[in-house]
Amino acid sequence: MINKGIILAGGIGSRLFPTTISVNKQLLMLYDKPVIYYPISILMLAGIRHILIIVNKGQTQNFKNVLKDGSQWGLKIDFAEQDKPNGIPEAFIIGEKFIKHDNIALILGDNFFYGQSLGQILKKKISEFKSGSYIFLKQVKNPEQFGVAVIKENKLKKIIEKPKKFVSNLAITGLYLFDNKVINLSKKLKVSKRGETEITDLIKIYKNKKLLNFIQLGLGSVWSDTGTINDMHQVSNYISTIDKMQNFKIACLEEIALYQKWVSKKFLQKNLRSNEKSDYNMYLKKIISK
Repeated sequence: MINKGIILAGGIGSRLFPTTISVNKQLLMLYDKPVIYYPISILMLAGIRHILIIVNKGQTQNFKNVLKDGSQWGLKIDFAEQDKPNGIPEAFIIGEKFIKHDNIALILGDNFFYGQSLGQILKKKISEFKSGSYIFLKQVKNPEQFGVAVIKENKLKKIIEKPKKFVSNLAITGLYLFDNKVINLSKKLKVSKRGETEITDLIKIYKNKKLLNFIQLGLGSVWSDTGTINDMHQVSNYISTIDKMQNFKIACLEEIALYQKWVSKKFLQKNLRSNEKSDYNMYLKKIISK
């Protein structure tokens, strides 16, 4: 069972320069809401209500201005700061007091996931989770830019970081499930040539111990790390299309909280900005009125 999640929302966003000069990339807008809303929505759909968000040094207040303490969505959001980008596994070291003796889910703060059955898949795996680790794989056109998994006969054979030659098009996405051993294992990792610890080194340890599992996200699922301006533009267009064609807002945290029965319509009505005429606010009014 997993009931806690970490969102790693650090990084300098160098590929998004100059938009990230004064603001963390996870606070940039992705269509009609901040990027950080999307990973929060995934944890919410998985049934996780206690979340630690790790941000760049000096950025905590900026995130609190946007997210508050999460109680408006039935969540409990804590914050911690990362002095500098030292690698994804550092999230478990920074979050040690938050994790305590529990298992943990981790999602990267700039990752976008969408799929009608994704929430159900996550909820099932999280409720059944006991030990080891899970990674989530997705077919991509540019595997050389990601860590990839080589799967043969439905078994995970290899994990390769940014392969120069094609070995697989199954990218390892920024969503992970780990048991509590991940804290001590992360502390033992050696710094790579890039000057930071690598998530691929961490999951290789689980693989070598035969404790690594994988879930391949199907064709009906969408994933992007929104790391470039082009990624942001494409994902924004996708979200806009879903919004306009299906009259459905991806990552509407109030709607998910209501669906999970963490808040009531009465509670949402009380906290609604009644005079706000934004499209998002009008959408909330429709949800409450149903």
